[in-house]
Amino acid sequence: MIAATDRTPLPRDFFDRPVLEVAPDLLGRVLVRDSADGPIELRLTEVEAYAGEVDPGSHAYRGPTARNSVMFGPPGHAYVYFTYGMWHCLNVVCGPEGMASGVLLRAGEVTTGAELARKRRLSARNDRELAKGPARLATALDVDRSLNGTDFCADPGTPLSFLTGTPIHPDQVRSGPRTGVGGEGAVHPWRFWAPNDPTVSPYRPHTPRRRRT
Repeated sequence: MIAATDRTPLPRDFFDRPVLEVAPDLLGRVLVRDSADGPIELRLTEVEAYAGEVDPGSHAYRGPTARNSVMFGPPGHAYVYFTYGMWHCLNVVCGPEGMASGVLLRAGEVTTGAELARKRRLSARNDRELAKGPARLATALDVDRSLNGTDFCADPGTPLSFLTGTPIHPDQVRSGPRTGVGGEGAVHPWRFWAPNDPTVSPYRPHTPRRRRT
C-alpha cells in the first residue's frame, strides 16, 4: 500500500485545465467519500479522459441534455451516470465551463475504510477488487445519482473531495485505448493507469451489440 503523504485538498484550478492534463495527473491522488457510515479514502490508479463535444466517446458529444448538464458547468464537480440499468459511474468535470470534458474514475486502492467498502462490495474476493473498475468504485463508495453535481472543491463537509496524495510521476504513467469505446472514439489512447498495480481493471475493447432478427 502506498501512503498518501499530502492531505492538502486539490483546488479548483487543478481541474480547470485541459482534460488530457488533468486525467494522468489524477493518478496517485486520493478520493475521499464522507458519509454517515464513515469515511472511505481511495488512491486512484486508473482513469479515462473524455473531451466533450469533440469526442465521439463522450456523453456530451451531441450537446447538453438533462442527463449531462453537469458536464457543461464549472470544473471540479461530480458527474454521476447510471449505466446498463444496473451501475453508477463517477466522473469529475474538467476544463473551462462550457467545454463539457471530464475524467471517469475507473479504479483505485482503498487505503482507509476498507471494512465499510467490503460491506458494500460483498462479491469482492479480496481488497484489490473493492474498486477495480468504475462500477465497483462507485458501489464501494456508495455513489449514486443523488451525488450528481457535488462540488469536490467545496468547504469541509462535502461528501466527495480530493486530496493531493502522492501523484505518480508522468514518466511512469501508462496509456492506451479507453475500455468499451467504439467508433471514432476507439482510437484515442485516453485511458491512463499506474503500471503493475493490481487494482487496475482489465482492458476490454468495444463489442458491438447484435441486433435481434
